[in-house]
Amino acid sequence: MKIPKEVIKEYVKSEKFTNTADIMESIKSMFADVLNEVLQCELDEQLGYEKHERTDPGSEKKNYRNGSTKRRMKTQLGEVEISVPRDRNGEYEPKIIDKYQRNADGLEDKILSLYSHGMSTRDIQEQIKDLYDINISSELVSKISEKIMPQVNEWQNRPLEEYYPFIFMDAIHYKLRENHQIINKAAYVVLGVNSDGYKDILGIWVGANESSKFWLGVLNELKSRGVKNVDLFCVDGLSGFREAITAVYPFAGIQRCIIHQIRSSTRYVSYKHIKEFTADLKLVYGALNEEAAMDKLIEFKEKWQDKYPSAVKSWEDNWDILSTFFAYPVEIRKIIYTTNIIEGLNRQFRKVTKTKSVFPTDDSLRKMLYLASRNITKKWTQRYKNWDIVIRQLEIMHEEKTA
Repeated sequence: MKIPKEVIKEYVKSEKFTNTADIMESIKSMFADVLNEVLQCELDEQLGYEKHERTDPGSEKKNYRNGSTKRRMKTQLGEVEISVPRDRNGEYEPKIIDKYQRNADGLEDKILSLYSHGMSTRDIQEQIKDLYDINISSELVSKISEKIMPQVNEWQNRPLEEYYPFIFMDAIHYKLRENHQIINKAAYVVLGVNSDGYKDILGIWVGANESSKFWLGVLNELKSRGVKNVDLFCVDGLSGFREAITAVYPFAGIQRCIIHQIRSSTRYVSYKHIKEFTADLKLVYGALNEEAAMDKLIEFKEKWQDKYPSAVKSWEDNWDILSTFFAYPVEIRKIIYTTNIIEGLNRQFRKVTKTKSVFPTDDSLRKMLYLASRNITKKWTQRYKNWDIVIRQLEIMHEEKTA
C-alpha cells in the first residue's frame, strides 16, 4: 500500500530537506520507527491487549509488558537503533527479526552476494563501509556465510533425474589447512546434461585423493539420489574412473577427453616436433570412423614409436575409451569428445576463488563453490544446439541395443 501523496508532501515540508543525505537519514529513522511499531504489534497480539488499553479490573492477566531492550541493527540504510519489547514471562519471541539478530535481511544477502563473487573479507568490509557506512568484522562475514551450510548440504543431497544422456566429471585443486598443515585437496565436480538438453551441476565433493574407491562412493551417491541410467561418462585422465563407472553403471559408455589425452601424450615431446606430432594426432581423432582412425593410429605409431614410445603407448592402452565417440553421430561427437564444458565451469570457479590462497576447512571451500554454482547455473538457460536431433539419435541407439 502506497503512502498518500498529501502525507508525503506535508512530511517533506516539515523536514525541510537540503540534500539527498538528509532524505536517506530520514528514511533510516522512519525504518526504525516502523520496525519498532511492528515489534509492539507482535507483542500486543501475543498478550491479547494493546499497550495502553484499559482492562476489566476483574480479569486476570497472566503476562505483562516489561520494558524493552535497545539494539543496534546493521541495515542497507546504515546502523539504526531499535527497541525490542520484553514481557515479564519471557515468552515473547520477535517474528520479523530473530531474537538476537543484528543484521537486517537485505544486508546479509548483500554480504553473501559479494562473498559468492569471490571478494575477500577485507574487500567486503570496505564495500559495505563505502555503500552503507557500516563497519563489519571478518567474524561477521564468516557467521553469515555459515548460515548457508544447511542449504549447501540440502543441495548436495537433493534428488536427481533418473536419466542423464551425458555426465562429465573432473577435478579442480585447492590448498586447504588441515591438522596445522597446508595440504592439496581436490574439488571433484560432476556435471550432467539431462534429457531436455540442459546442463546442471549434480554435486561437488572435496577429497584428498583420486582413487577407484573415492569415485565409487561418488557414483553410488548419484545412484542413491535417483540417477539410474547414463549413456556416456566423459572424463579426463584421473585415475579410478574406469573401474568405478563399470562397477556402478556397467552399461554406460566411457569417453576419455581427447584434449586431456593430447596434453598428456605430448608432455615430453620435443618443441621442434610438437607441431608435426599434434598434426598427426589430429588425423587420428579427426577420422571419419573408428576403422579409419585405427589406420591412422598405425601410421602414427610407425612414424613416432622410436622417438616417443610412451606417448604412442598411451594412445594404444586407452584406445577403447578414446574411440568411444566414433560410435556416435557427428552432432553427439561435438558434445562428448572433450570435457571443455566442465573445464569452462572450473575456469569460472577459479575466478571466484582466486582471492583465497588457502581455505581453512573443507566446508569453507564447499560454501564458496556452492554460491558460485548458484550464480553460474542461473545463466544456463539455453539447451544444447540441435538437441532434438541428438535425443532422437540416442533413442535409435537405445532401440538397437535392446533389439
